[in-house]
Amino acid sequence: MFENLTDKIERAFKVLKGQGQITEINVAETLKEVRKALLDADVNFKIAKQFTDTVKEKALGQNVLTAISPSQLMVKITHDELAELMGGSNAEINLKSAPGLPAVILMSGLQGSGKTTFSGKLALYLRDKKGKKPLLVACDVYRPAAINQLQTLGAQLGIDVFADVDSKDPVSISKRAIEFARENKHTVVIVDTAGRLAIDEQMMNEIARVKEAINPSETLFVVDAMTGQDAVNTAKAFNDKINFDGVVLTKLDGDTRGGAALSIRYTVNKPIKFVGTGEKMEALDLFYPERMADRILGMGDVVSLVERARERYDEEEARKLQKKIAKNQFNFNDFLSQINQIKKMGNIKDLVGMIPGASKLTKGVDIDDDAFNGIEAIIQSMTPYERENPDEINGSRRNRIAKGCGQNVQEVNKLLKQFEDMRKMMKMMGNKEQMAKMMRQMQGMPGMPKM
Repeated sequence: MFENLTDKIERAFKVLKGQGQITEINVAETLKEVRKALLDADVNFKIAKQFTDTVKEKALGQNVLTAISPSQLMVKITHDELAELMGGSNAEINLKSAPGLPAVILMSGLQGSGKTTFSGKLALYLRDKKGKKPLLVACDVYRPAAINQLQTLGAQLGIDVFADVDSKDPVSISKRAIEFARENKHTVVIVDTAGRLAIDEQMMNEIARVKEAINPSETLFVVDAMTGQDAVNTAKAFNDKINFDGVVLTKLDGDTRGGAALSIRYTVNKPIKFVGTGEKMEALDLFYPERMADRILGMGDVVSLVERARERYDEEEARKLQKKIAKNQFNFNDFLSQINQIKKMGNIKDLVGMIPGASKLTKGVDIDDDAFNGIEAIIQSMTPYERENPDEINGSRRNRIAKGCGQNVQEVNKLLKQFEDMRKMMKMMGNKEQMAKMMRQMQGMPGMPKM
């Protein structure tokens, strides 16, 4: 996401590199390229022009300190304005409700925007991170597959689903679902409504009637980020009719130019609250404008990366692993466990994009989510004994493992060599005396500073 926009904005700032001061000429030249980059990202022309005009006005009013260069100052101003364009600060979901009643969240959007999948993701998020007891409600009465999809998601996640396949009245279904939730101590009700392939009056009126009947705490508009400027136009039409409270951008992990994320807040004056970053049910993030601005400008997003790692990583497992590393007992079962922990964190390409500067290093490199498949296949072809005792894997065992996973012996040998090198490094890092000895030896090398 945003790769092309990031590249073009970085090229625009190169105009100012080496310049001693900010002038109207070099700022205009830089911002002309920035505006082109925004238009290429499918940002509305009016929004792109107003954005660059604001940046220009602020840049020309600034004195460049001796500690920073004009290009650094322009990056800072552009970063702040990008964050402001996308909302300025994170907006929380409203879960307030009357005493004894559950909070109600109404989903809206076009067919294919990802409403049903997002409803499942949101239910999981509210249960696991907010301690709520959610109820999913199937109110897409026109598409039987939507009801089945929601029921399948509910069964997969262990979350209750309220559905009535015999009824064609979403207002009645949603009202009965709220009563069911109250009786069964559910604290949040998520109502998944019907979508259409295009905006039509009948759909809008139906959603408006549902909203009026259930008076939701929060109405969210779900939009496919890959639809670009069309997403913004759709959002405006929905907002004019039902006055939603926030936006959800799905499929941000896809090949999208990013125009929706940059334009939608400005157009409807409603905050982006969540973003979908993958197909897995855990692939849901709160939207932080400043962090997104960091990523657009190629600065990464270390905070989100650390948060994901903290959420997915088991601290007790980490302590056990640390002890095994200290005793040089790290084996292939532990290695496989670590791979699974990384995969739980989300899309690999998305994770790499959170590391500052990594997008430049991996430019043009196809980072596939299946990157670990070959390694996993080799490890899973080992016997339990071999996984526990990597040092016992001799030539004949290597041949058998290679045949079992459908790879050649060279790939198996390569993995075993890399694994052994990794174990040695882990052992050294876990051994303070060994580390101190290595540091003393390094001090004796020519050109090395005293430590």
